[in-house]
Amino acid sequence: MVQVCFLTPRRFAVSSALVLGLLAPLAGPASLSAPSAAASPAAPSPVRDGHRSGDHLVVTVRHAGEGRDGTYELYCHPAGGSHPDARGACDALDRNTHEGREIFEPVPEGGFCTLQYGGPATARVTGVWAGRPVDAAYDRGDGCRINRWNRLVPLLPDPDAPKGAWKKR
Repeated sequence: MVQVCFLTPRRFAVSSALVLGLLAPLAGPASLSAPSAAASPAAPSPVRDGHRSGDHLVVTVRHAGEGRDGTYELYCHPAGGSHPDARGACDALDRNTHEGREIFEPVPEGGFCTLQYGGPATARVTGVWAGRPVDAAYDRGDGCRINRWNRLVPLLPDPDAPKGAWKKR
């Protein structure tokens, strides 16, 4: 599978703001001036380390097959809730949470994605992760969206799992 992604204006602004923020202390006294107005609003709020007691998500899955469709609650740190694989889901989220990267961001518009269909499954994830509100929709309508879904397995069910199972054993 080939996936090509381009920087959207928002991602470029966020990347630029992060680089400028990291390099500013190296610039010496000039770094004491106020940050540019363009860099300030684009910078994402930081990912909190350590215990994140507010991590709570609701995952609703449709058309994924027997044993997968439904609405599940997920709590992390510690893992719990009605999600079929709470520990694995929390681990997948932790693995994909990086400073400056929004793990629930949709596939950028205008990107080049393989023309493949991953099935009718859809999912919606809402709640709070890393102190930020989440409201993300998922489907498997092309290669980019399949890749986005697969990065979050087992938060989302593995479509290649045996019938009735959430993930491959």
